[in-house]
Amino acid sequence: QVQLVESGGGLVQAGGSLRLSCAASGLTFNWYVMGWFRQAPGKEREFVAAVSWNGGITAYADSVKGRFTISRDNAKNTVYLQMNSLKPEDTAVYYCAANRDIALRTTTQAYDYWGQGTQVTVSS
Repeated sequence: QVQLVESGGGLVQAGGSLRLSCAASGLTFNWYVMGWFRQAPGKEREFVAAVSWNGGITAYADSVKGRFTISRDNAKNTVYLQMNSLKPEDTAVYYCAANRDIALRTTTQAYDYWGQGTQVTVSS
């Protein structure tokens, strides 16, 4: 049974930082591209970042480029999202997801497994 468990969310002031973690189990972690998505109230789930199986290739949404960094530790079956210079518009539930593919996909439909999400709230 595949499980993705996010942690690290919380309340932070604008300009602050948070580091999200996603621990994976039940799958061969280094076979999967890992991604982060987010969903704000009343909005569709949107792509944030993705990382290739070995961490060598990353992709980001334009809205987070230069502020967020995705990374992974295959020895720990964990993917991370370091979020700096946070803005109120970054407020959302953040989800990690796993995609059994080579390419870094940016659509929700491309991902096979999802976590339950962790809330990030940025106050102004």
